[in-house]
Amino acid sequence: MVLLLSAVSLLSALHLGYLTRQVGKSRSIHGITPPAVNGAPEFERTFRAHQNCVEFYPIFLVVFWTAGLHTSEVLAAVLGLFYIYAQHCFFFGYQASSKGRLSGFYASLVIIITLANLATVGIFSGILDEYFDIDLKKKILK
Repeated sequence: MVLLLSAVSLLSALHLGYLTRQVGKSRSIHGITPPAVNGAPEFERTFRAHQNCVEFYPIFLVVFWTAGLHTSEVLAAVLGLFYIYAQHCFFFGYQASSKGRLSGFYASLVIIITLANLATVGIFSGILDEYFDIDLKKKILK
C-alpha cells in the first residue's frame, strides 16, 4: 500500500488546480482573455509563477514516487508536504513581486534534490541487493 504517497500526490494535484484557478482570477481582474499571456505586470507574474509550478511538477512526481517506493514512504510524504508548501510560498511570493519568489523557489529546489538523492540511493541499494546480493542496509547497520 502506498497510501501516503497517493494522498500527497492527490493533494499536490489539487493544489496545482488551485493555482490554476488563481491565473483565471487574475485574467478576469486584468481583462486578459486567452490565449494572451501579456498584460499587467501582476498578471504576468501570476501566469509565470503558475508556469514554473507546472514545469517542475513532473520532476517532483518522479523523484517523490521513486524516493517513496525505494526508501521511506513516510519521509517522502513529509518532504512532499513541504514541497507543496514551498510551491505555495513560491507562487504567492512571485505573484507579489519577482524577488518574492526566491525563498519558495530555493526551498522547492532543496526538496527536489533531497528526494532525487533518496531515490538514487534507494535504487542503487536495490540493484546491489537484487543483482549482486549486497544488502547495504545490513552492511551499514553493522
